[in-house]
Amino acid sequence: MSEDYSSILAYMNEHIIIALTVIVLSVLFSVPLAIYMTKVKNEPIKTIIFNIANVFQTIPTIALLAIVIPLLGIGFVPAVVALFLYSLLPLLRNTYAGMNSVDPEIIEAAKGMGFGTFERLFKVELPVALPYVMSGVRVTSVYIISWTTLAALIGAGGLGDLILAGIGYNDTFMIFTGTFLAIIIAILLDLALGRIEKVFAYS
Repeated sequence: MSEDYSSILAYMNEHIIIALTVIVLSVLFSVPLAIYMTKVKNEPIKTIIFNIANVFQTIPTIALLAIVIPLLGIGFVPAVVALFLYSLLPLLRNTYAGMNSVDPEIIEAAKGMGFGTFERLFKVELPVALPYVMSGVRVTSVYIISWTTLAALIGAGGLGDLILAGIGYNDTFMIFTGTFLAIIIAILLDLALGRIEKVFAYS
């Protein structure tokens, strides 16, 4: 039993590392890009960016994982790249919508108070857009936790390995354990992000 528990913890740690890596990279890339998109007036550029993100979102997860194998091989890196591409659209949409929801009169008032571009962004626009941004982060995080189980198909490890082993051995306990732990991780992460959102909202 001790060996089983240590193996389960190893699978869970791999799963969390993959998922958190994807989530952090997605936020660092998508949020600034969406902010940039709200500042430029070139509509074709915005359309192209959204269309590219939408294309990645429509490709089946297994197919996208298979596509990256010839380019990056198998393991951690291709899994992170594939899941990163999947995570772009919801973060872009929510951040873009949040930034556009800021009342132009508030921005003009901030300008009148002498706020520079970055001061307006961090003190006015982002606080107003925060609920939209965090909604995108939370939805994306839950998706990523779920999709990470498929990363086992290309040798990246995680709870998907436990589920696949359970299927191979016809072991219901292994399948249930892998699925249950993925659900628990997703719920706990969503609760943590909800607390973070409240902290920033009241700060």
